[in-house]
Amino acid sequence: MNPSETSDASPSRGRPRWWVVLLILLAVGGLTFAAGRFSTFGSPGANPPGTDSPEAGFSRDMQVHHAQAIQMAMEIYRKTSDEELRIFAYDIATGQAGQRGEMYDWLVQWGLSQSGGPMMQWMDAAPGGSDHAMSDGAAMTEEEARIAMGMASAEEISALEGATGQQADCLFLGLLIRHHEGAIPMAEALIELGTDPRALTVAENIKNGQTAEISAMKSMQARMGCE
Repeated sequence: MNPSETSDASPSRGRPRWWVVLLILLAVGGLTFAAGRFSTFGSPGANPPGTDSPEAGFSRDMQVHHAQAIQMAMEIYRKTSDEELRIFAYDIATGQAGQRGEMYDWLVQWGLSQSGGPMMQWMDAAPGGSDHAMSDGAAMTEEEARIAMGMASAEEISALEGATGQQADCLFLGLLIRHHEGAIPMAEALIELGTDPRALTVAENIKNGQTAEISAMKSMQARMGCE
């Protein structure tokens, strides 16, 4: 979904109340969920990925990753006065809500739990892989994995919520660039390790789309004079 496809909730026609945007995000996720069920559930002869598969790990971890991007995008959408950034945030929130709903549905279709093993551990088999274990062989803690994924800390989210004006805009861009930079290796790992065609297509779209969005955000940083 993009802003031009909406009516009164479109960013180009004034700022809608936050609950209107929330309803849009829920609708996007729900429609994607339904579309996925009708298009891919029960494909004849298909062998669905197992609970320890790269597809399952990617689906679980990327849902967590996307949830935080949506949270940050909604926060800056609510209060920025920069129209370009506001439309960009809208696109991030709606686009990632749709992808998150689809990945939730994959796990439902495959008969798998929405939670699984340690975050990022599924990536370790990727060529040139990331080795998401400590020197003693123990898996990363969840907090360490979130840092490796480029996610914002609780303190950084609080700072974004408390910031206003240019400070908020620049903080959001810095956090989301780092966030995107954490998502790209995850998508690349699934492309290397996965076999499910739909999951591979989504991973490729995430890699290409977020690479382009990083460039767009760096241009906005330069325009705004962010440090």
